[in-house]
Amino acid sequence: MKTGILLIQLGTPDAPETPALRRYLRQFLNDKRVIDYPDWFWQPILQIILWTRPAKSAAKYRRIWDPVTGSPLLKHTKAQAELLAARFPDQVVRFGMQIGNPAAGKVIEEMIAQGVQKLLVLPMYPQFSITTTASANDVLYKELLKQKLVPALRVAPPYYNHPSYIQAVTGIMREDLAKLSWKPDHFLISFHGLPMRYCQKYKDPYATHCKVTTRLIVEQMGWTRPQWSQSFQSLFGRERWLRPYTDEVLQELAAKGVKRVYVTTPGFTADCLETIDEIGHESREVFLKAGGEELRLCPGLNSHPLWIQAMEDILRQEGAGWVNSARAALPVALSGQPV
Repeated sequence: MKTGILLIQLGTPDAPETPALRRYLRQFLNDKRVIDYPDWFWQPILQIILWTRPAKSAAKYRRIWDPVTGSPLLKHTKAQAELLAARFPDQVVRFGMQIGNPAAGKVIEEMIAQGVQKLLVLPMYPQFSITTTASANDVLYKELLKQKLVPALRVAPPYYNHPSYIQAVTGIMREDLAKLSWKPDHFLISFHGLPMRYCQKYKDPYATHCKVTTRLIVEQMGWTRPQWSQSFQSLFGRERWLRPYTDEVLQELAAKGVKRVYVTTPGFTADCLETIDEIGHESREVFLKAGGEELRLCPGLNSHPLWIQAMEDILRQEGAGWVNSARAALPVALSGQPV
């Protein structure tokens, strides 16, 4: 029986242009997992957002868009799938997007048409949230409801505390820190934000997962408490989100005389608008304006060998009996290269 491996990522606009952003935001903000307000309340607000926000978002995407490879998120996710395919030559390895293209539903349909009878799925979110992991599962299950030949299914659980994931995050940091000509005064671990209401009303474990990830990173890096902070970014709307907010932390650090900050974003498995532009551009401006001098954004997991190895480890663990477990993992140095 043929086994397929599917990576499910959030998605990206097709182009850094207003019409493409309007399509992207319409699909994203109509997701009941993301926005749980009743339609009578939310739809009028959404129409205003779709009229005003796409042009502003398109301008931000143009700052990070590559004329050849396009969206960084698409580029890195494609590379992740290709590198995993080389490590799983007997399996069909694909990736799909919850929003935009290639649409996860279409990819699943194509995999079934290829004869995939066992489907192993890796949502690209280390920390579970209703708004991300559960939404990815919705896309998966909705597509399978349409299919006559439904494959056996396994979905990898959240891997916020998986040793290989933590090794990838910390290994990439060590590699990047070794290249710096200056020593950071403070380390900031920034995660995507979430409305507090989700944690209180639905018992979403996201905040707890982030806290555990942070603790494991700090332990591996050997940081003492005054050296680091954890924060949340990417706020949307006016309701209260998980605190502290990244930009406010940066302003407070600068006010205390901290001049050099190193920021890592372990919740993102591929660099995207929220890392490259929001932290690397907008938050840097906030910090410099408040009196800071240097802000370094750690490169994302992307297609770094340590992360590809971590994904392989997770998939072989969750795919026991489905995928060949005989392949010995290559020893990997902190440089990320096989040794």
